[in-house]
Amino acid sequence: MARKKSQDGFPTAAPFLPERLTLPSLQRAAAGCRGCDLWKNATQTVFGEGPSKALVMFVGEQPGDYEDRQGHPFVGPAGQLLDEVLVEVGIDRSEVYVTNVVKHFKWEAAQRGKRRIHKKPRHSEIEACRPWLDAELTVVQPQVLVCLGASAAQGLLGKDFRVTRDRGKLIPSDLAPQVMATAHPSSILRAPDAQQREQQRAEFVRDLKKVADLLSKKNVSRAA
Repeated sequence: MARKKSQDGFPTAAPFLPERLTLPSLQRAAAGCRGCDLWKNATQTVFGEGPSKALVMFVGEQPGDYEDRQGHPFVGPAGQLLDEVLVEVGIDRSEVYVTNVVKHFKWEAAQRGKRRIHKKPRHSEIEACRPWLDAELTVVQPQVLVCLGASAAQGLLGKDFRVTRDRGKLIPSDLAPQVMATAHPSSILRAPDAQQREQQRAEFVRDLKKVADLLSKKNVSRAA
């Protein structure tokens, strides 16, 4: 299929979406997405995973090297840190949906060795991939949406959003009844020393504890 552009001139994945929106049909269709050029250097599409009616959805920036090779989101070091904190605050990872605003790994080769270095996706690439995330939100309909990091937050909440300013706050949005942004766990791992890593991790725990508290309230319960 030839690559098409949206009305605002960006490439778009919209033509690749299936007619019937279910997580399995979306995952199958996304495997063949050519909505932008990122697929050319990626091993595979890394689509979101989790229950079709998860109460909470976590959205990061893009899959990393581990995710690109394994085909699953948040399975590398950042995903392991997310898992640890979810356990700490009492959220079951198997009951949440995890995904990214971009479904292919964008990278550049290291100057030495064979390492593939993460490269931040452009706004046009995030916009091209947005139909997949919109479809995931339509199917899952999470009660709590958590943006992990600046790329996810700005892609969903606007370019002017600043995680450093508004992290942990509930943001009015049509995307979900409760919307929040916090740091991406990879930024914690990149902290320059152990003291700062500990401090940033504590802030991350604090933010996800707020998510756990929201989930415990009746107003976000599917059964309420």
